[in-house]
Parts: sequence; structure tokens; C-alpha cells
Amino acid sequence: MSIKPNQPTWPVWLPLRDELRTLTPYGAPQIHDVVQLNSNENPFKLPDEVQAAIVKEIKEVAASLNRYPDRDAVRLRSKLAQYVNSASNTEFSVENIWAANGSNEILQTLFLACGGSKRSALGFTPSYSVHPLIAKITGTQWIEGKRSSTFGIDIQLATAQILAEKPSLIFVATPNNPSGTSTPLSDLELLADAASKVGALLVVDEAYAEFSSEQSAATLIAKFPHVVSSRTMSKAFAFAGVRVGYLIAHPSVIDAALVTRLPYHLSALTQSAAEVAVDHANLMQSGIQELLSGRELLVRGIELVGWKALDSSANFILFSGFTRSSNEIWQEFLNRGILIRDVGLAGYLRVSVGTKAENQRFLTALQEIAQ
Repeated sequence: MSIKPNQPTWPVWLPLRDELRTLTPYGAPQIHDVVQLNSNENPFKLPDEVQAAIVKEIKEVAASLNRYPDRDAVRLRSKLAQYVNSASNTEFSVENIWAANGSNEILQTLFLACGGSKRSALGFTPSYSVHPLIAKITGTQWIEGKRSSTFGIDIQLATAQILAEKPSLIFVATPNNPSGTSTPLSDLELLADAASKVGALLVVDEAYAEFSSEQSAATLIAKFPHVVSSRTMSKAFAFAGVRVGYLIAHPSVIDAALVTRLPYHLSALTQSAAEVAVDHANLMQSGIQELLSGRELLVRGIELVGWKALDSSANFILFSGFTRSSNEIWQEFLNRGILIRDVGLAGYLRVSVGTKAENQRFLTALQEIAQ
């Protein structure tokens, strides 16, 4: 079993923008009948109680599907504000929250509002590959800042680059994907100070925040109104199939997002299901501790065979230390029915934390491959 990358060939009659012709669609391989440890999904199904509550709520909403949904998703945003306040001891309201179809739509909306021609965005790579992809799609110049060999950010060098390049948008993913490393809140504050000097928005991509012990960047917004936190319900909430992300920001940033959104972008079904999920946040996130224990188990197993696992604050692990190519090791796992992620870094692969059974399947294959 193997996968060939999807390489599009564009017909001559298609007036596609020249700068997009070299791009391929973003996405991880989708293969059925394998252990899927490649997309950082939460492996636990929704609790029966939550499933029943969602079905009940959707049944009620279905009677009015001939009407457009609440354009501003006020009830969902209010519930998300309460959730953030409870988790981070903040005082946000609906005016500080915007909800969208996954955090990727959040990111694209920020690019549409603050990027574009004659604007630039700075990110510290390797990091989430969608950041530079959306930059190119929106015609925003992408400036690449570098992470260290351990995937951390040298704040002194980063600050100097911000002051020199003067970007409109600065992206920091923490915990970072694909490395799993976190940027301390004290370092984010220094980056926020530098961003304020050049009039930039500091976008902190916190898709995996609930798996980390670090305090959320949302706590900086009261002091730095140009700091925003991009979040998702796909990971810790085990809600990837619904596609809900949200932005925590100063009301002026939220207003800018509302200007560049598409009309009625969040369906009534999506809103109602997400509201139920937020109401049951503790139940939805009940598997987090098991995932953290599974993360420790996988790290020990990777290091036991003589490979190297990076310290992770997320629900995945980046590992190295194998002598064969990343593609060959990736294929060896796939041959054993386990799909992990080749993130495009030579000598590295990434595995998502799964259920106990899935983790054991990975460790068994690991021991065979590492011999």
C-alpha cells in the first residue's frame, strides 16, 4: 500500500493566477481500514449523552432550516466566551469572540482583513503549513522566520526581524505543529511588545492549547489589544467533523473579521451542535488526561528503540533518530496498517496519540521497524 501525491495539471483554458499554479491542494492522505494517527484528531467518540443532546437540538432546529441561520452566531459566541473565561480566568464577552468553519477560516479571514498586496506576514518555521499557504492565496508576502534546531523561537532574533521587516501579521503556533513545542507566555509578551512597535497583529495559533500547561495567549489581550488567539473545537473537544473554530480578540479585531466573512457562513446545524458541545465541555474533554498518558507512553516507546522523541505539549509527537529516509519509515508503518504523518522535514515523522489499542499497534510496529 502506498500513496502518490496529488499533482494537479492545469488546463490551458483555466485562467488560474500564475502564483497558484505550482501549488497542490492541502491535506493529509485519507486511507480507510488503517489506524489513523496522522491528522492529530481526538480518537475518542462523543459521549452518548452528548450525541443524544445534539440529535435532540438538531431535530428542533430542522423545523426552521428554510430560514437563514443567525448571521452573527450570538448564542454560540456567548457560550464560547464563558468557556474561555472559565478556563483562563478572563472577562470576555460575545464582542470578543468570533466563530467560523474551523480555525483555518479564522486565519483566512485575518489575512483578508489585514494582509493582501503591499502587506506582509511573518511566521516562524517549521510550523503550520497553512499559514504561508493562505498568505499566497490572499496575495500577502510571506516572510519566513526560523526556529532553532529544537524548534523553539529565539526571541531576540525574532524581535529584531519584526522590527526590520515590519509585517502586518505575525504568526506563532503554540503548541507548535509539527513539533509540539510551546512558546512561554513571557516570550509571547515580548513578541507582542515588538509587534506593537510596527503596528502588527500578533496571531497566536492555539489549536492545541488544552493539551498544554502554558497559560493561554488570550490572557494578554487586555494589555495588548493587537494580540489574538485562534482556537478550534476539533482537537480537545473531539469535534473535528463539525468544523468549528473561534477567534478571541479585541472587539475591533472581531469587527474586522465580520467585515471580511462570507454571509451566513456558519450553518444553523453547525451552530446548534457546537452550542451543545460547549455546554458539555467537561464531558467532551474527558479524554484529555488519557491522551496525555498515551503521549508519555509513546515517548517512552520511541526512545526505548533508540530513536528521539521531541518534548510535546500537544496530542502528537515529532520523532527522529532513524537511519533510513522518512518516506521509507512512513511506508513501513503503512505496510503494517498504521498511517502516520510525513511532515516534509527530512529525518522526522509525526504520530498522533490514539486510543490505548491504537498506541499499542504503533509501538508493536515501531519495535519491528526499528530492529
